[in-house]
Amino acid sequence: MLIEVDQLTQVVHGGRRVLHDVTLAVRPGELVAIIGASGAGKTTLLEALAGLRAPAAGTVLHDGVPQHGAGYAGTVGYVPQDDIIHLQLPLVRTLRYAARMRLPAGTEAAALRNRVDEVLASLRLTDRAGVPVGYLSGGERKRASIAVELLARPSALFLDEPTSGLDPATAADLLRMLRRLSDDGIPTLLTTHNPADVDICDRVVVLARDGQLAFAGSPAAAREHFGVDTVAQIYERLDDEGDQPPWHPEAPRRDDGVAPRPLTPPRTIGPVRQGALLTVRSLDILWRNRLTLAILVGAPLAILAMFLMLFHSGAFDPARPSPATTVMILFWIAFGVFFFGLTYGLLQICTELPILRREVFTGLRVVPYIGSKMAVLLPLLALVDLLLLVVLRVLRRLPALPAGDFASVYLTALLTSVCALALGLLCSAAVSDVTQVGLVLPMLCFPQVLFVGAILPVPAMAAVGRWLSYAMSNRWSFEALGHSTGVVALWRDGGSPLGPPLLATYGDTFSRPVAVDWLILAGFTVLFLIGTWVVLDRKCRVRR
Repeated sequence: MLIEVDQLTQVVHGGRRVLHDVTLAVRPGELVAIIGASGAGKTTLLEALAGLRAPAAGTVLHDGVPQHGAGYAGTVGYVPQDDIIHLQLPLVRTLRYAARMRLPAGTEAAALRNRVDEVLASLRLTDRAGVPVGYLSGGERKRASIAVELLARPSALFLDEPTSGLDPATAADLLRMLRRLSDDGIPTLLTTHNPADVDICDRVVVLARDGQLAFAGSPAAAREHFGVDTVAQIYERLDDEGDQPPWHPEAPRRDDGVAPRPLTPPRTIGPVRQGALLTVRSLDILWRNRLTLAILVGAPLAILAMFLMLFHSGAFDPARPSPATTVMILFWIAFGVFFFGLTYGLLQICTELPILRREVFTGLRVVPYIGSKMAVLLPLLALVDLLLLVVLRVLRRLPALPAGDFASVYLTALLTSVCALALGLLCSAAVSDVTQVGLVLPMLCFPQVLFVGAILPVPAMAAVGRWLSYAMSNRWSFEALGHSTGVVALWRDGGSPLGPPLLATYGDTFSRPVAVDWLILAGFTVLFLIGTWVVLDRKCRVRR
């Protein structure tokens, strides 16, 4: 691939220019380093060259054709600073999942395995194939990320700070590996802060602090141009804004032997097979992450144990009902199943957003990705919800209900968990950092406690609280549970003198048909899932 850039200008949010009229060309087989001070626009330039960021002005040509966006993503490889592979899986399994996603649809299993083996051998990772990625060294993990990109035989390779955090020997070994790739004809571009990386490269692109192109040429020519002895001293010249020698870039020109041609990515698997593949991969990751699996199963069991210690049995006994206790039991069941779904969803997306971004750029659709998360977690939620209700019923924390009414209670609990799962996925997609999840969790839970109508009945709330209660999914879960367990008749006809006054404070709270509550919960679920799709689509699309 021949890469040509003409008068490229890039603008970030707020209207600030980070690149100014950059003009250069990268020819097949060249290894190119992009250097400059922090904030000079190195990553922005790399993303524009790779097609991940649409230019604000100017053109980026790949073999003479303007290209950017997911429509041609399969033709280039891009390795960001973050790991773009799951740490829990063995390296070879990670690559096989990536190969199924990226190689042409219809590729036979034997051909797929052979391609994975070829890439492992080319990067000298064959003896590490069975090791979980999280146990690889820093240099090996970086090579593993490169391996993912090489599976589809890209026409160019782009790497953002590939040697960052590596010791000098490991960094030098990685650069020698990139040198071999470029010698095979793949133009390879990398950003770096390490001056030692530059000398092995064919060319160096120097960006001034304001995003102007200060120089592009061989490392030796760069030292001569800036009048210094080492690449490290170039940074000192860049810091002195008034002491930079003028440089006039050559206009990009086409090699005579290269004719313009569109770069068409291979036709990869469709959305249904994408969803199935992602579901299998997520199950594989979950099964290998035993601590996470233990928490997902153990947390509901711990909450169930607390419920049993908190509530005495027989609160729903028609002869001796305890109206105040029944309210709290129904409320905490509703909140418990909500909490299960919310916590299951909160860490699902934010922990792998760099991987998702890269996979979307290579052809993954967001809807199958969201669907795979639901497909993996729904059976687990269905199981823990059923276990919660059965144990509470057997130990007489719930009334003896006919099969139909118990099924109604279970469906309410499951819909509540699914709705909360969708809300958790939305918030997981929206946060910008995993640490923010800890801040989001109480903000989501407290309103679901205060405005549900259990601690303070909805008719007794202030006007603002009553309106806010409509937006609480747990309100409709609590009311549906009360309807299905027959609390109106229990409070009205039971032997407790507290029943009628308590019923009066709740008014018509439990008079709504349970199907209406289910419809509202389903509506919230659909709304949250659409919101998740919108957020991820915006985060993963080509930036402008």
